[in-house]
Amino acid sequence: MQLGFVSAILPELSFEEVLSFAARAGFASVEMMAWPPGKAERRYAGVSHLDPTDLSPGAIRATLDLCKKYGVSISSVGYYPNALSPDLAEAKAGQEHIVRCIDLAATLGVGRMTTFVGRDYTKTIDDNWPRFLETWRPIIDHADKKGVKVGIENCPMSFGKDEWPGGKNLAVSPAVWRRMFADIPSPNFGLNYDPSHLVLQHMDYCAPLAEFKDRIHHAHAKDVRIDRAKLDQLGVFAYPNSWHSPKLPGQGDVNWGAFLGALADAGYKGDLAIEVEDRAHEGSLEARKESLVIGRRFLEQFVIGKHEGVESGS
Repeated sequence: MQLGFVSAILPELSFEEVLSFAARAGFASVEMMAWPPGKAERRYAGVSHLDPTDLSPGAIRATLDLCKKYGVSISSVGYYPNALSPDLAEAKAGQEHIVRCIDLAATLGVGRMTTFVGRDYTKTIDDNWPRFLETWRPIIDHADKKGVKVGIENCPMSFGKDEWPGGKNLAVSPAVWRRMFADIPSPNFGLNYDPSHLVLQHMDYCAPLAEFKDRIHHAHAKDVRIDRAKLDQLGVFAYPNSWHSPKLPGQGDVNWGAFLGALADAGYKGDLAIEVEDRAHEGSLEARKESLVIGRRFLEQFVIGKHEGVESGS
């Protein structure tokens, strides 16, 4: 396993500046965001450190040369839309750009693209299923042809009123993953596994790793803190934003020793990307950089990786 981070937390930096920071801060890799230009629909979206619309030899060479210069790899090409949105234009745009990101991952030799399955949040899982298959079978067929693994993050995308009641991502539980992989059995179709999303749902985040060990294509390191006092007052059916908060690794309810031990037992040897969504560390660019270093310092007690960077976020 090697430590990296999700580039979405550094939107004002260029691709080279992200790589430079990663090298100085002791990271081995970065999950690089590759959103299309335009206004983001939510926090941490709309960030573009890679451009999937330019696969020219010159652009690809420049990207790889910068990775070599700084000694930092791209763990995945990341883009997280709602490809099953009830807004058909939004869904189509998301699907088309997912394909572009798969093409970029193949051309760069990264071999990995990370995203959401999506969901029409006004419908049940069963009612979403025919459209899921119609949408994702051709996408995974394309990934197979390109030799790219697609990792679906297990985030429920059900936090507030605009995502209620079903959330905007189908791939939220082992029961759904089992059904997904049965219907689309390609080994290139897998998970971008984040334990915090299972904590949010009051589920075991270690137990599924053994069953889905061959489907874990990427992993996120994000923690979550459940406010038990608020939960006791509001209940689990209240909007989750009212009783939980994302935190840096080690500052929430995930038992990282147990999780990373189970992940290692499952044979995972890929990248672990710190994902910062902790509002307590978002006051400035320097604070966000420092938050990544704090996360790295905590996780390096469990994960051997590239840690020889400077001990600051500057």
